[in-house]
Amino acid sequence: MTRIAVDLERPIGRLNRAVFGGFIEHLGRCIYGGLYAEETSPADEEIVRQDVLDLLQELRISILRWPGGNFASTYHWADGIGPMALRPRRRNIAWGGVESNHFGTDEFIAYCRRLAAEPYICLNMGNGSLAEAMAWVEYCNGAESTYWSDKRVENASASPHGVRWWGLGNEMYGEWQVGALSAEAYVSEATRWARALRMVDPDIRLVSCGMNGWNDWDRVVIEGLASLVDLHSVHLYTGSADYWTNVLQPHQAERAIAAAKALIERTAYVKRIASPPRIAYDEWNVWYRTDDGSLEERYDFSDALAIGTYLNIFVRNCDWVRMANWAQLVNAIAPIVTSSRVAVAQPIYYPFALHAQGALDLAVDAHVYGPNIDAKILEGAGRWPHRITDLAPFKVIDAAATVTEDHSRLAVTLVNRARESAELVEIVVRGAELSGEARVRTVTSENSTEVRRLPDVEGVSLEDSELEPRGSLLTLLLPPQSFALVEAERAKT
Repeated sequence: MTRIAVDLERPIGRLNRAVFGGFIEHLGRCIYGGLYAEETSPADEEIVRQDVLDLLQELRISILRWPGGNFASTYHWADGIGPMALRPRRRNIAWGGVESNHFGTDEFIAYCRRLAAEPYICLNMGNGSLAEAMAWVEYCNGAESTYWSDKRVENASASPHGVRWWGLGNEMYGEWQVGALSAEAYVSEATRWARALRMVDPDIRLVSCGMNGWNDWDRVVIEGLASLVDLHSVHLYTGSADYWTNVLQPHQAERAIAAAKALIERTAYVKRIASPPRIAYDEWNVWYRTDDGSLEERYDFSDALAIGTYLNIFVRNCDWVRMANWAQLVNAIAPIVTSSRVAVAQPIYYPFALHAQGALDLAVDAHVYGPNIDAKILEGAGRWPHRITDLAPFKVIDAAATVTEDHSRLAVTLVNRARESAELVEIVVRGAELSGEARVRTVTSENSTEVRRLPDVEGVSLEDSELEPRGSLLTLLLPPQSFALVEAERAKT
């Protein structure tokens, strides 16, 4: 049995809904054949796929990162504005193929509006110039009549797009990145860019290009840019064909957060920075099966458990993790897969959707008392050889909790990682009683393959039930390999 003690009077931090962010890139069928219909032409009046948009809206994506990713390091934004018929076709250096530029800045902003998501643009620090970046900010945010703001008025909108978030390059440390730099060279260049971009728009917010949180690259970048940026980015991918390694590797995110936090706190102290940056997990996911130009990964339910654990970790660390962007959203290592006829959700879709739909204002302490996982983790195996055994013991049940500002409502997210056994779970709310019936939404693997809408895309079983609390106690039985969202109301005093 597992007992979870939720203490409403011990807040961890305010949950920024930007942790439920997404990421789209010009990669495979993410945009063309994903967000957009497979065959597009400048004459199309409606090329946005409504079935994909409907599924994305259920995820309640709060902020959307674009255009990359690796694609950003060769993307010249002016190619993607103006009449579609006049936009140049370019080689996609990062992922192969040809880029039509039919999905550009104005289309991205329009898509964000449909999602009710804030736009987040990653700048080209690969083969792009500072002048080009300054013009992009002016195009998006300029209110006065200037060359670039007038172009925006001509192409799309009389009102500024109001893009607050701008990333200072993508993975500039990587040999796979066009224009890769040493950490010291990156700091020098990004310093120039940060100061100049804020001269164009003092209200923008900047994200420095981090690595994994614990690397020397992160140390050098944090020491050099902490006074100039609002967030420091971290990227983390996990995944393994071994069940236990797959479901537990997301705990590496906790190491990354702790390491980056320590580097930021040290720099803030030494350099007397009153408001140091926090962390943006602006790429994260399970990804280990594919490594081509399309990355059309097919997920199973163990991957869904990993996604639920990732999000619990972000909630538990919300005082430091202020943004997280799930990479990516459609077709390429994505929760949504399309054919020419349908768009369907993969198993990883559901923990994210329930997290985003249930999350409340403040994260609070949820202490787990229960059995530990007794299983061998394959260290150094697979695509991502993250070492996590030193982070053990890991609980069978992973949990996070949030409450409303007035503590009147509670949401608890639970991941049962046990492979074969159900787990009896007691949720005890300290210092408060519950009233009414609690709602429980539980996701498990599919019962049958016969109902699949695409034969190679696994489904899930979703159960919606109610529980009667006993004072401050809720008791439920979690099936093996399951994710659950529990929502309850506090009794009025």
